[in-house]
Amino acid sequence: QVQLVESGGGLVQAGGSLRLSCTASGRTFSSYAMGWFRQAPGKAREFVARITWGGESTYYADSVSGRFTMSRDNAKNTVYLQMNSLKPEDTAVYYCAADRRSYGSSKGDYGYWGQGTQVTVSS
Repeated sequence: QVQLVESGGGLVQAGGSLRLSCTASGRTFSSYAMGWFRQAPGKAREFVARITWGGESTYYADSVSGRFTMSRDNAKNTVYLQMNSLKPEDTAVYYCAADRRSYGSSKGDYGYWGQGTQVTVSS
């Protein structure tokens, strides 16, 4: 099993940047594909980005492509989400997720979730 803890959220003005981190417990972090999801008030949780086990490949939702970058450092058991050119519509709780077997864009593809970190973008 793996436990995930997100950090780095906060309040930022539109056009600004934030970097989220997600640190995992355990010694097998490189065995997990990782994803970022977000959930705005009153809306369903939606896919943001994902990264393969070794970090060779990433994939982004259309809404964040070109603005967000996901990366991982397996030596530090950490994945990152660099968010640039933030917009008010990016306001949400951001969750990281992990799974040993799946590399997907659906909530059901991931078996482990963090508690979330709030990102608020003011206009």
